[in-house]
Amino acid sequence: MRQNMRFFSYSMVCMWEKRCNFAVEMEERVSIAIIGAGAAGCFCAINLKRMMPDADIHIFESKGRALAKVAVTGGGRCNLTNTFRQVRNLQEVYPRGEKLMRRALSVFSAEDTCRWFEQEGVRLVAQEDECVFPQSQDAMQIVNTLLYNIKRYHIQLHFNEKVTHIDLNKWDRVVVTTGGHPTPAGFSMLEGLDIPIEKPVPSLFTFNVQGDWHQLLMGTVVEDVQAFIPGTKFRSRGALLLTHWGMSGPAILRLSSYAARYLAEHDYQCALCINWMGQMAEQEVRERLEDMMRLHAQKLITSAWPQQFTARHWNVLLGRMGIPLTQRWGALNTRHLNRMLSVLTADAYQITGRCPFKEEFVTCGGVSLKAIHINTLQSKQYPKLYFAGEVLDVDAVTGGFNLQAAWSMGYVAAKHISTTYQTNNQ
Repeated sequence: MRQNMRFFSYSMVCMWEKRCNFAVEMEERVSIAIIGAGAAGCFCAINLKRMMPDADIHIFESKGRALAKVAVTGGGRCNLTNTFRQVRNLQEVYPRGEKLMRRALSVFSAEDTCRWFEQEGVRLVAQEDECVFPQSQDAMQIVNTLLYNIKRYHIQLHFNEKVTHIDLNKWDRVVVTTGGHPTPAGFSMLEGLDIPIEKPVPSLFTFNVQGDWHQLLMGTVVEDVQAFIPGTKFRSRGALLLTHWGMSGPAILRLSSYAARYLAEHDYQCALCINWMGQMAEQEVRERLEDMMRLHAQKLITSAWPQQFTARHWNVLLGRMGIPLTQRWGALNTRHLNRMLSVLTADAYQITGRCPFKEEFVTCGGVSLKAIHINTLQSKQYPKLYFAGEVLDVDAVTGGFNLQAAWSMGYVAAKHISTTYQTNNQ
């Protein structure tokens, strides 16, 4: 059998642990297996060991390194959480799994995350957008902090060990933290357990947009727009970045997350509208334009414009409005005003595809939340089995929310395992 295709069984573990009489220890001590050495898995293991010092904890990782995704998140700076100060409703940041995250955050909050890492000597800083980073701006500080604790607590970390089958009879508890998978094949280790899987599809991506007008504005950022898919409830607000391939930025990434399944079902080919005036209603924008007509009556429409636009962007939008550039503000008629209003509040584009968001690949889908107790992350069918992190059908928008979900869920699973095991064995 190939090295990276071993079965997850007691006999194979004995082969991996020739250095000690592991078979005897397994009979005498609590044995816990964690599948996946990402943020949720490593954090769960460390906190489990703190809660259950005598437990034998093993992490199995299919790749040759741990915490690979943490090392690249936030552009290599590691946006490890968010202050949540600007979050009015959790569903804004957790399109799937909001109820689960409400409970998980009540057990281990963003404040708890900051306190945990600061107690480990990691100084943190919150940006104006409420994203929290290590003061060093180096993701490896977070990675090394977790790896140090894994070594410190003698947690066994097994690399290049792909688990293809889970034998629940060989372990006291098993926690699956393998992260998101782009295809159902990524959940093959669960075959035979009859655990429902929500079909995985990409989330958090930028849009390819029809035409080449956006290339004239490559690198332009508009700080506050509303992006929406007409005829649906999907809309988001935030900064928008124009690129050589189309549109990016927080507003687009959030929209891609909210509408992940809808976009996949439509093969990433659908209409997109941009309200360049943010959340201004049509009537408010009309009043703004009428003010411009009155205050700048003698000026050309190319020499005065709303302050959120650059001159270059405004001229491109005028081209989309189809109004002669020689027109003066005071000479605009009702037809001109309506064209301006339409482009400024519902500028229509055609999405022609998607682009991955750098290396921070996030998926919508995974183990169905119907299969677990959302308060504890314990499987409803198999009391020994737990799930934590993006392997579940839980995902978030950008801003540190996905990593916070990993920390919170890893801690919740650890706490419940510790509490129930100690209660059952008193």
